[in-house]
Amino acid sequence: MPLLSRNVIFVLILVYLVVSVVCFVQLLRYNHKTASLNKELENKLLEGKLVLKQKELYFLKQQIHPHFLFNTLNTVYGFALKGSKETPDLILKLSNLLDYILNQIEKPEVPLTEEIKHIESYIGLERVRFRDTLRVTFTKEIEKEISIPPMLFIAFVENAFKHGTPIDGFLTIDIHLKTTAKQLFFTIQNTAIVNNSSSENHGIGLENTRKRLESIYPDAYQLSTIYKEHYYQVQLEIQLES
Repeated sequence: MPLLSRNVIFVLILVYLVVSVVCFVQLLRYNHKTASLNKELENKLLEGKLVLKQKELYFLKQQIHPHFLFNTLNTVYGFALKGSKETPDLILKLSNLLDYILNQIEKPEVPLTEEIKHIESYIGLERVRFRDTLRVTFTKEIEKEISIPPMLFIAFVENAFKHGTPIDGFLTIDIHLKTTAKQLFFTIQNTAIVNNSSSENHGIGLENTRKRLESIYPDAYQLSTIYKEHYYQVQLEIQLES
């Protein structure tokens, strides 16, 4: 044998190096396998969270629709009891509103223009009910066409009619919608009296809308209410870039 191979220290160092290289390679393989497994588990977890969020949003929308339908049917029922000639027209308007709801329920987003038409149809329905005791303004400043979750504003509009109080013989409702390249602003204000309205309790529709906003626009929206002696106001601001 060569002289060098009979050196015990050299042989031990060589064995140590070989074992170290093999262990290093095995460790790299194990880390890669573990990282791949962790990534797969992370993806499954994110997928599960996404499915849960979609189901939650669907459930919230399902709650909003019966709530909306219940309020509207009460209006039609009141006219039917009076034998009003406008009952067929109310039913037709309601049919158009329901057609929009049924067609948009599965969609995560709809064009803003479609949502505006839906709000205007609902206002038209309420105009028939309130007749000459209603004053409504709906101003739009659409700098950029965007898509939003369906029926995002309807709960605010419904509450304005349901909880609003006529003052000096008129229920006054002012709605303003504005979009820019980065933000969406929605404001609705209605006349109200202290004893008949509350900034903390405005129905299940408003609470569901809060939950939808939190799920869809976390940390990217601001929803505030202002309540004074003669009016109640809701302000919503959404950061579109987020």
